[in-house]
Amino acid sequence: MSLGESEKVNPERKLAPDFSKLNGLVAAIAQDAATGEVLMLGFQDQEAWEASLRTGFAHYHSRSRGRLWKKGESSGNVQRIIEIRLDCDQDAVLMIVEQQGGVACHTGRRSCFFNKVEGANLVVSESPAGSGL
Repeated sequence: MSLGESEKVNPERKLAPDFSKLNGLVAAIAQDAATGEVLMLGFQDQEAWEASLRTGFAHYHSRSRGRLWKKGESSGNVQRIIEIRLDCDQDAVLMIVEQQGGVACHTGRRSCFFNKVEGANLVVSESPAGSGL
């Protein structure tokens, strides 16, 4: 595969997020590979990053439990990683995933982003985030 003009390899940049900015954590977004829907936002530390790369499944750092967790370890709703991208500052991770089991949110919804702001109100919306519905 040849690299296009906008896809240049930069050997001076390290192949890892910058964990120095948020007490060892970076934001990690999971996006559905098939629909583009944003499924969830979690956090990764170095351990979660390395586990994700090693296994091909999304791992996060649980701030409430203070430990590594594989998404879906108890529910079975795992996220198989299709592609990983880092933002321009390398302090946020975008994991494009195949959501297995149908739901990403612990509430049983497909996406964690079901609360929609409408004026001064918060409305529960079952429409996928970014669908325009």
